[in-house]
Amino acid sequence: MLALVLLLGTLHGVVMRGPITPVCMVGKPCDAPAAHFCLSFGDHRVTTDANGRYRIRLRAGTYAVRACTTPSPGRGVEPRTVRVRPGVDTRVDLNVDTGIR
Repeated sequence: MLALVLLLGTLHGVVMRGPITPVCMVGKPCDAPAAHFCLSFGDHRVTTDANGRYRIRLRAGTYAVRACTTPSPGRGVEPRTVRVRPGVDTRVDLNVDTGIR
């Protein structure tokens, strides 16, 4: 059991979606937290909370990051890959491009 725990690492962070308006203006944010957004890390899934925060524990390795559902018209989730290190809690903030231009 101890060996398995040592092979795991944790990813956490905030997922933001944007742009949320065609034109960014002073005093009005161009992005917003991606509330209740489902992320896929290979065969593992996690859903963000109301503030766009997520936390997931995975085996060490490199994972492709995608939206669980059909991607938005934009570039999708960025960065596209993340690295999990054994025994390490790593913050990785993610962005979801909405395609609004």
